[in-house]
Amino acid sequence: MILFSVITITYNAEAALPRTVDSILQQTYPHIEHIIIDGASTDNTLDIAKDYQQRSYAADNGHEVRIISEPDNGLYDAMNKGLKMASGNYVVFMNAGDFYHAPTVIEQMVKKAQLETVRPLPAILYGNTDIVDNDGKFIGHRRLAPPEHLTWRSFRNGMLVCHQSFYARTDIARHIPYDLHYHYSADIDWCIRIMKEAERQRLPITNIHATLTNYTQEGQTTRHHKESLHERFRIMCQYYGTLSTFLMHGWFAIRSIFK
Repeated sequence: MILFSVITITYNAEAALPRTVDSILQQTYPHIEHIIIDGASTDNTLDIAKDYQQRSYAADNGHEVRIISEPDNGLYDAMNKGLKMASGNYVVFMNAGDFYHAPTVIEQMVKKAQLETVRPLPAILYGNTDIVDNDGKFIGHRRLAPPEHLTWRSFRNGMLVCHQSFYARTDIARHIPYDLHYHYSADIDWCIRIMKEAERQRLPITNIHATLTNYTQEGQTTRHHKESLHERFRIMCQYYGTLSTFLMHGWFAIRSIFK
């Protein structure tokens, strides 16, 4: 049995949370642990989460919903809380407003990666992402597409795999917390470190070759785009060198003009 831990971070997310929890409730795969880390919301977020917990229990679908609500020190602090709570074989972060591309996504991941039979388990499972608006309506495919073969060096060309379509083995991820020095781009740093650890342990990184997630374009990184870009530049300099990062960002700028 392969258990998936899906972690959702919320704060006053009453408008966005329903489509996320409904999407997880509809997943046909039975072995899912959904952890909701709420930052002491003052709207109806917690009521929505508790109602979802009851609906999931009534559905008797094998899913477990766990909820905590307390103040935190920001998004990535809350995500680290979720990592500590996760007990699945794999962990993924699904933001409020994001949702699965289809009810069979996790079931198909298990089948395509042959997770019930292959050993050792891949360090990472990854796939494609579509972009939706705040109403959940399709905008387009994500511009940055996952490479056929993903390594930590791949992110030299940008974050080619969306965080919500990046499943890490929990036994690895639990020992690689998010770096709280970053406020907007710690997810990129985290993914790179997970992939570096996969390489160190010589574990496979598996492309699912399917669209896994619908990602809502509006989010913290979108609202703080300039600050996020500065952090991304620092992160890329750390892993890929300053000159290489500078030249690559120059190419990004040129490409954006002529695309």
